[in-house]
Amino acid sequence: MSWTDERVELLKKMWAEGQSASQIAKELGGVTRNAVIGKVHRLGLSNRTTGAAPVKAEAKEKPIETPKPEVAAKPKPEPRPEPAPRPAAEAKPAAEPRPMPPARKQIIPAGQPLPPQPSANEISPEALAKVSEVEKKAKKLTLMELTERTCKWPVGDPATDDFWFCGLPTQAGKPYCEAHVGVAFQPMSTRRDRRR
Repeated sequence: MSWTDERVELLKKMWAEGQSASQIAKELGGVTRNAVIGKVHRLGLSNRTTGAAPVKAEAKEKPIETPKPEVAAKPKPEPRPEPAPRPAAEAKPAAEPRPMPPARKQIIPAGQPLPPQPSANEISPEALAKVSEVEKKAKKLTLMELTERTCKWPVGDPATDDFWFCGLPTQAGKPYCEAHVGVAFQPMSTRRDRRR
């Protein structure tokens, strides 16, 4: 089907009369509703003044005007007083500069040995002596032998066969025995004093 001049004129006439796209497609024949809508848009006919089909002249009645309810006028709000400008002496003090956070520790690439850890140097000689005595009595358990009641303090290098866990009974609520708790959980003030 092609859009001949006669078909386009019929489309314009029916569209102006308020016919629907489906009615126009049915009248034209061989064309779909969507094809009619597309042609209407391409011709620039899509803006109708009303959405409903016009009523025939003999069926027209005068519209009945209903009185509009009067709307009470809203009272105008009172203007708010302008705040007085602040004197220069009351200006906000300049913010104190924030201290710079400490620099991050250097990241050591994989495969290089770690430097000595400061926590190892901070342990008291008494605690180290106690740990060495306890490790002589240790059960020397493997990872698979550990339970929630055995000390999980690792001893030795995990890459060797000499690696083991303490295995002595744990302190209540802690993962380690009494000696290893003394090394692992030091009071904050003690650690702070050793750094000075």
